[in-house]
Amino acid sequence: MKTEEEGDGDLQRRPSGSARLSVHLDCLQRPITLAELMELLHFAALGKGGGLKQPSWCRVHHQRKVSGVNVVIVEGLTQSLFYKNYLSVEHLKTSYTTRITFTPSSNNVASEIFSLEVPNLDFLSVSKPEETLHKALKYHPVITTFGTQRRGLTAYVLSQQQMIKNHYPVKGFPGFEEFLSTGSDVCVTDDSPLYGLDCEMCLTEKGYELARASLVDSDGNCVLDELVKPQNRVFNYLTKFSGITAAMLRPITTTLRDVQAKIRMLLPDNAVLVGHSLNNDLVALKLIHQHVIDTSLLYRREFGQKFKLKVLAEAVLKRQIQTEEKRGHNPTEDAVAALELAQYFIKTGPLQVVELHLEELWGYTVEEESPKRTPAPSPSYRFADVLQTLGRSVAYFGKRADVALDLSHQCWYSSDKEILTSFRKQRKHPFLSVLQLSSFSDHLKGSCAHQQQLYHNVCANLQDMCAVFAGPFPAGFSKRDVRRLFCCCGPVRKVQMLNTSVRMHAKVEFWMLEGAMLALKVLNGLSVLGQTIKVQRPVNESTLDLDLNLDALMRDKLNTNRLYVVKLRHDAVQGLNISTRVNGCVSDAKCSGFPPGRQMNGLLQTAKINDKQLHPCTTKSELCEESVRKTFSRFGLIKSLVLPGKHGKHARHACIEFESPEGKCAALNSSEHLLEDSYLVWPSVTPPHLLSWVGMTTKRKTEMEEGETAEEQRPDSLDDGSQVFWEEILGRPRMHCRDSISHLSWEHLGIHQNEDSARERDVWGSFLDLIS
Repeated sequence: MKTEEEGDGDLQRRPSGSARLSVHLDCLQRPITLAELMELLHFAALGKGGGLKQPSWCRVHHQRKVSGVNVVIVEGLTQSLFYKNYLSVEHLKTSYTTRITFTPSSNNVASEIFSLEVPNLDFLSVSKPEETLHKALKYHPVITTFGTQRRGLTAYVLSQQQMIKNHYPVKGFPGFEEFLSTGSDVCVTDDSPLYGLDCEMCLTEKGYELARASLVDSDGNCVLDELVKPQNRVFNYLTKFSGITAAMLRPITTTLRDVQAKIRMLLPDNAVLVGHSLNNDLVALKLIHQHVIDTSLLYRREFGQKFKLKVLAEAVLKRQIQTEEKRGHNPTEDAVAALELAQYFIKTGPLQVVELHLEELWGYTVEEESPKRTPAPSPSYRFADVLQTLGRSVAYFGKRADVALDLSHQCWYSSDKEILTSFRKQRKHPFLSVLQLSSFSDHLKGSCAHQQQLYHNVCANLQDMCAVFAGPFPAGFSKRDVRRLFCCCGPVRKVQMLNTSVRMHAKVEFWMLEGAMLALKVLNGLSVLGQTIKVQRPVNESTLDLDLNLDALMRDKLNTNRLYVVKLRHDAVQGLNISTRVNGCVSDAKCSGFPPGRQMNGLLQTAKINDKQLHPCTTKSELCEESVRKTFSRFGLIKSLVLPGKHGKHARHACIEFESPEGKCAALNSSEHLLEDSYLVWPSVTPPHLLSWVGMTTKRKTEMEEGETAEEQRPDSLDDGSQVFWEEILGRPRMHCRDSISHLSWEHLGIHQNEDSARERDVWGSFLDLIS
């Protein structure tokens, strides 16, 4: 995912100038509606030409490069089902680099796409100018090839098929094995520089060979003008056309290879070569260049005929070239003329070029038509109708359904396999294609109760990925204590105490996958009040492939550059001593359950915690954007920073996205140093469009969970047993506590001065009264 501020490159590393999508940071983690989806489709298809604005929740870059819109609707594929089947949807998770939650408001999304009207559309600005054209212009070769709209230079760069058709040297084709490529593999944009090229040849025993080459830049300045010694014996210097004589070439030592090297050095990677019948010049140079504009194909004539450069320069540029008094052609003059002809065509547009030079070049004029016309019907603003009015085809592919589209544009099939096979076999795809598949909905058929049960099972399986079992805990350790202990790894969703006949354990559910993974590494083997606790995953059917899922999520393209961060607090009061190394070996506890030196993706899994005096009970995060950026910017450029948290409360963790994977790796490798600043780091696993992992399965708290939360926030009664318990946590004898009580502050006890801590301060006040 990219935010709007991020600029060009994306996860697929598309060539610069290609169409792409970026999502606003504040819209990344909220579902989009059907209306917002239509904002994207309308703008992607029509652009600013119809008076439309960019979608409110995202941004379409280089919209003019959009050549078609394909919408694939997979019925029944919910967010939770997608991640439940994450390992099997290889194509979906790797081919689509933008992922966001969609909440349809209609059961027939396909029909809504075609039928919803385009709001605030300036129909006149997007209507086809061809409809108002004179009949004589509608079928003009320039208009039929390039249309009537003025476009950027990329609209006139020859495609590979056009180059083959017009006998251009193309890499990999027979006959051009010895040709040298300029290496211009970068995609061009409308801002790419234009270079004019022209060559003169002479006839040798092996055919036409290069005798002179000229290259001019986009301002018309000559950057290369070289005479070239032909490799073979010359039969005819073609002086009448080339201006080359034997005397001119006699002292020349410059070879074809020399000129090739100079041209390769002079041309930028994104340069566009311009010339008149440029294929002949490139063949003479034995050069292959991917991006060319041929002026003989811009100013087209009927039946494939071509204008001479001299005629075009006189009619369009009002300039005399290749005159009789001159001895032969001047290639620099011809290169400048071709360059200016191309620049004029691009700037003026095909329709105006034809109208201004119709009589001079094409030899006829347009007479006024009779004004008698039938009144035009009022236009329809339905999306499908607007596209068809513009001459863009639309189509529906799927099973027979009630779709608001003319039957002639619907293709019905009996299975998803037939739909996809038919779509792939089409030689020319419609501009707007809507495919409706029912793979997942077929599996979900059945009673409402069965579907509801399936949904609950999927949610439970996903929540199991964020759960850990911990224990045994010392006697008297409460649910609240467990929550505050595990909060050092991330936000805790739920704690369930498990009282066995002998010892006490707890099931802890985190909101984030990273929280559970950190807890396994940081808290497993921790000594709590002399009791070593073990943290482990639940083992059931849903977690059998958990390692594979987590590894795939960690390698997800959306998480390539992202890092998960939590902040601990050093406390002046001696609290729980976490003297453990989390890189595979544990110093205090010998039952870590992890092999020494375990690595993940070649990176250290987290920092080591060497006898740090940390107080997990006081790990309420004090993260702020300024401090996080200051700490982590030394590892690499930070692209985006998210501090999730409720309004008015501190964020418990942060998600950092670096410009490159190297920044993330550097931070992970420096985890020991980061721990000195009280930071724990972990590779991001939760996809960035999800506010939390279990958030996609729990839209609201159930009454039971709300009751549990209220119970957790209720202070425990401070009886004699709990008094002894807290004395042990503080690690001080009772008399010493009485002597030192005046030195304690609320911050030492992990209590911040805000409205939510009023009750907590009262409880601690009662506790201080007891121990004093």
